[in-house]
Amino acid sequence: MRFTYCPDCGSKLTLRVLGDEGEVPYCVSCARPWFDSFPTAAIVLVVSADGKVALLDQHYISTVYKNLVSGYVKPGESAEETALREVEEEIGVHIHTLELQFTRWFERSGVLMIGFIGYTDDADFTLSSEVNAAGWFDPAEAASLVHPKESGSVSGVLVDLYLQRRLADETQRDVFVELHDRD
Repeated sequence: MRFTYCPDCGSKLTLRVLGDEGEVPYCVSCARPWFDSFPTAAIVLVVSADGKVALLDQHYISTVYKNLVSGYVKPGESAEETALREVEEEIGVHIHTLELQFTRWFERSGVLMIGFIGYTDDADFTLSSEVNAAGWFDPAEAASLVHPKESGSVSGVLVDLYLQRRLADETQRDVFVELHDRD
């Protein structure tokens, strides 16, 4: 959102050059800049103890593709707190390890997405009313069930990142075993 009027006093904003930021909407009455505002959301690829990933059916988002847990950051909340809260709310599992992966602008919705991988030992779901169904899927299968990364999907990128990491780990283990067996 680009501000035209000051949200505090209602005065019409003018453009003022603020250093490297260039022209920014500015309230002369409040002596305050108003930078463009946009929503921020956390998205979490939830991984089970056996390496499967949680995918959700949320018909209000898509009836074609499955989704990852995601939700908007609330004022006063960190992205990590949002990620943990959304996982608890949407599928009822506890994350014991949360790893930040990336931030990505999601053009279609105009949202800054903060991507995490979260690990859980829980196996059973307790679904919120906004989740129609959820299940554990092999990561390779999951890649074909979420919006494709080529479409700009943050879900697709996150699943692919996990899948590539897992394949790299398996390759490293195989090399280690092969080298160990030679000794």
